Amino acid sequence: MKIQEYVSLANFTTWKVGGPAEWFAEPTTIHEIKYLINWAKSQQINCQIIGAGSNLLINDAILPGLTICLKKFQGSAINSNTGIVEANSGEPLPTLSRRVAKAGLHGLEWAVGIPGTVGGAAFMNAGAQGNCTSDILQSIQAISLKGGDEFKLSQKELNYSYRKSRLQQEEFLVLSVRFKLEAGHDKHSLNKVTTQNLQQRLNSQPYDLPSCGSVFRNPKDNKAGQLIESLGLKGFRIGGAEISKVHANFIVNSNDATANDISQLILVIQEKVKQSYGILLLPEVKKLGF
Repeated sequence: MKIQEYVSLANFTTWKVGGPAEWFAEPTTIHEIKYLINWAKSQQINCQIIGAGSNLLINDAILPGLTICLKKFQGSAINSNTGIVEANSGEPLPTLSRRVAKAGLHGLEWAVGIPGTVGGAAFMNAGAQGNCTSDILQSIQAISLKGGDEFKLSQKELNYSYRKSRLQQEEFLVLSVRFKLEAGHDKHSLNKVTTQNLQQRLNSQPYDLPSCGSVFRNPKDNKAGQLIESLGLKGFRIGGAEISKVHANFIVNSNDATANDISQLILVIQEKVKQSYGILLLPEVKKLGF
């Protein structure tokens, strides 16, 4: 494992934007993660964590401190009898969704089209089709970015709500997640539903251009995409950032967009929806370096 200087983070986000990290590393083991946290502490610099780089907007300027990318910290253990699943935070959600379906475990079919990691799902309380991560999560294993020992937090201790968790307020790094799924289901039926869910997402969302997934949380009793579309904003753009013509809650990088293009487009959408409906759309996307 190398600690690298000035690595472009555009290569590590699904939007394909972002400036260079002052320091950057991709650990593959818990030992390496602990080493990196202690190294940053010794250098008196901050740590920031990224996973698959979805749901993430990184500024175009240099990102100070150490950026730890957990994308290579993968692995999972699946018990098909008890339904208990342990997964490292860098495990891709689509991969885990497929694996548990093949093991006859029900409860993660909705996640097959989400281009994120297990740790990111726990952090954001990711969800789709009326389901969310907190429904099946039992606990997480974490470590403080300020240095220290590992600790466990239960589902109740994470204070979950719609696209929110305690993890968004505190400087924790999620090491692994423990899920409880329903065992004893027919593997073929689960695989069929999983495939259908993926196809539905492919048909209704823009996968031909870089995006971060849904940009805004759905307000109560409304859909963010429908509000934006009703204002005729599909196709509206700032620089290389464009409101998708396929789904209005997606901003796509259509032509070498910058993080600033995307950030400005988010503000314009918020302003127009607020003026027309009196609703302030809250972004799902996490910002770094702004």
